[in-house]
Amino acid sequence: MIIQAIHYRTGEPVEIEVQAGRIARIAPAEADPTERDALPFAAPGLVDLQINGFAGHDFNRPPMSPELPGTVARELRREGVTAFYPTVITNGPETIASQVAAIAEACERDTDAASCIAGIHLEGPFISPEDGARGAHALEYVRTPDWELFCKWQEAAGGRIAIVTLSPEWEGSSSFIRRCTDNGITVSIGHTAATADQIKEAVAAGARMSTHFGNGAHLMLPRHPNYLWEQLARDELWSCLIADGFHLPDQVLQVVLKVKGPKAMLVSDAVYLSGMPPGEYETHIGGRVVLTPQGRLHLAEQERLLAGSAQMLLWGIGQLTDRGIASLADAWDMASVRPAGFMRLPAAAGLSVGAPADIVLFRRDGGKLRIEQTCKAGEIVYRDEDETIAN
Repeated sequence: MIIQAIHYRTGEPVEIEVQAGRIARIAPAEADPTERDALPFAAPGLVDLQINGFAGHDFNRPPMSPELPGTVARELRREGVTAFYPTVITNGPETIASQVAAIAEACERDTDAASCIAGIHLEGPFISPEDGARGAHALEYVRTPDWELFCKWQEAAGGRIAIVTLSPEWEGSSSFIRRCTDNGITVSIGHTAATADQIKEAVAAGARMSTHFGNGAHLMLPRHPNYLWEQLARDELWSCLIADGFHLPDQVLQVVLKVKGPKAMLVSDAVYLSGMPPGEYETHIGGRVVLTPQGRLHLAEQERLLAGSAQMLLWGIGQLTDRGIASLADAWDMASVRPAGFMRLPAAAGLSVGAPADIVLFRRDGGKLRIEQTCKAGEIVYRDEDETIAN
């Protein structure tokens, strides 16, 4: 397969040859101005480290059918996502076990699920019990880190739990973090009321990431010290950001990008109402919620309170570029090669010879990005019906 497109980083026409699921050749291509304008951009597939559901399919509504993860993987292709981490949040021990087991079963039965699900993100239940920091997680299920219990979940998941979000405010957190790290599991700090010293200890024990930095936090914090400053100050921590235009103001995004640089990443943290039409919905976690035509999801009775994220990585990239916070190339990297590299995925190679041919072709329509084609391991898995790009 030969793809002719504009390279998303250089802005120059290129010809990409794909063989046996990998990029075999990338070469400059000749194109006159008319041909150039007709070409789409080519970029690496998007990698989402935190997604709770999509298009009405929820990873946190038990019981989960074994068909659901594969269905989500296929639906996400139209958003340019070629790898993702389904996220299971705070719940009872048996429910968590059944949810991760269903994802594992899907990966065994469904080739689409197996190829796109890079691991499971367990967000909780080892988080802060405090209001504000806990977010929408149910207080009754919040608990102290428990290695034996986690091992039971990991067994149910077939070893697929790759990320654990926790709060290091609990006694024994450092020991739990070390055990995770020793077993190749990424520990992320989130939904926390930890002190600066507790965060330092967590980082020393192996914590590597901040979950949706700036969200899942108290409404009121001491000026300093506090857990936000401390996470920004720790060079070892990568920061995940929800850049949907609703969760974080532009100034916060700008500061985090300046401080973290190449260690800033985008996540969607999308709930299952992402990809759904605007309207009012009844949910099993937040009750009645409203998804506005502008893409904001809020509680029906309290418009000022968000009810989760309803936008995908493509939207976040568009927000960063439209607001002048990041270039298109850097914003795209924050949602593709950076998270892939952080999680040591082969897709970290991006658009380079020998890399997996996880390629997205897209166009910029005004302020929006539109996917025209998604390739996974060299196979065209999504194509806009109105477009013909590769031959």
